[in-house]
Amino acid sequence: MLMTQQDKLMGELKALVEQHGTHRNALIPILQDVQKRYHAISDFAMQTIADLLGIHPVEVYSVVTFYAFLNEKYHGKFIIRLCRTISCEMAGKAAVARQLENDLDIKFGETTSDGRFTLEWANCIGMCDQGPAMLVNDQVFTKVTPEKVHDILEACEKAFGPHTMQTEEEHVL
Repeated sequence: MLMTQQDKLMGELKALVEQHGTHRNALIPILQDVQKRYHAISDFAMQTIADLLGIHPVEVYSVVTFYAFLNEKYHGKFIIRLCRTISCEMAGKAAVARQLENDLDIKFGETTSDGRFTLEWANCIGMCDQGPAMLVNDQVFTKVTPEKVHDILEACEKAFGPHTMQTEEEHVL
């Protein structure tokens, strides 16, 4: 009998619950691991996690939709979050934002067609004295200039490996 993608995900979720525990405080670490692996947290995953932890599905959904770093819809392998506070604005955020949009050929809130990059705004990443600041996944970049954008994107491309088209269906059930 062939294992379906849902069966595979179910096995991975059970392993995460074994790793993190069945207490309510395990919810966020489990969701973070699912997000990291699949670049989204599907309805199926939320329901399964709720069942495994013995909590109501609306609690899981509420956490996923509340936290900006957890997502229901697919996001690229590299999530670029540019800080949009007043201090980053004053330090040149607009030019960095234009460069990102031009280089990636997408607008903020979008994902590239190959599934590599997603552009998002961040309300604050705590680097107000070193703006413009941005996150690429969990890595902080400070004093970003349009010129530095090229280097950052190039490093992401190198880390990604050979070009392969990725679709939402390959990552999310």
